[in-house]
Formats: sequence, structure tokens, C-alpha cells
Amino acid sequence: MTGMSAVSVDILVESSLWAAEEETAVRAAIATAADAVRALPAAGGEVTVVLTDDEAIRKLNRDWRHMDKPTNVLSFPAAQLPTPQRLEEAAVPATLGDLVIAYETTVREAAAEGKPVAHHVAHLAVHGFLHLLGYDHESDEEADEMERLEARILARLNIPDPYATRPSAA
Repeated sequence: MTGMSAVSVDILVESSLWAAEEETAVRAAIATAADAVRALPAAGGEVTVVLTDDEAIRKLNRDWRHMDKPTNVLSFPAAQLPTPQRLEEAAVPATLGDLVIAYETTVREAAAEGKPVAHHVAHLAVHGFLHLLGYDHESDEEADEMERLEARILARLNIPDPYATRPSAA
């Protein structure tokens, strides 16, 4: 650990499909991601993670992104984060935002990729957390930066690079 400020993680389990192992994976993933990045307030930050199902996330995806289908993770950053420099200097914990992760989609994707569900949910938690901090993948350059950071964070958790096994474009 580099001594970065702690991130408080509140987890709301809204679907009985989730197991304690996945909740533990989410907590560890966010703590490790928080330790790996510098854009956190001196006093720490707060994140809420909702572990839900496909139907609930489909409704959120429809209402917020106008996509009427389930997805694996949604990130809802706090309305106005200060600039990274001001965020680092903040004296009170910053509300970073909320993450919502869908069980069935997560399990389907993990099975399709031949990886443990706990590894995939940890990756989704890291990915969503980075979005809360302003990371994005709208351009190839942004995607490369975000993917490299995700891989480094996951390596700290002994989780293989999820992008290393991705099939190359034909």
C-alpha cells in the first residue's frame, strides 16, 4: 500500500443471487484501486456499490443511458467532483459516486471468458471505480490508459490481465 487515503465502500445487496465471496471481491478491488490512483482526497472518499440483477440494471440502463437492455456495470459519478488537484487537497471525504453491478450478466461474461466470477466482478468494480474518478474509454488513447491501469490494479489482486486474453480484431 502506498498510504493513500481510505475509501469507504457501502455495499447494498439487492439480489439474493450474490454470494459473500463476490462482495469481498468488490471491497478488495475498490480498496486496491483507491491505493493505486492519486486522484483521491486526503480525507478519503465514499462509494456505494449496489449488487443487483439484470432486470434492475436494465431499467437503470434504459432510464439513464436510453439502452433498454441489461449491462454488467453502471457508474454514477458524483455530480461535481473537484479538479484532481483540489480533490487531493480536500479535507473531508468526497462522495465519489455509485456503482451498480448485475449478477446474471457478470456470471454469463465470466463463463464465456472462462474465469472465476469473483475475478470478473473485481474487474467490473475496478472499471466502474475508475469511471467515478473520471477515467474513460471514449478514445483509443483513453481506453489504452484505462486498460493498463485496470490490469496493474488487478495484478495486485493476483487476477490475470482481462485484456491479455482478448481475441485480436480480424
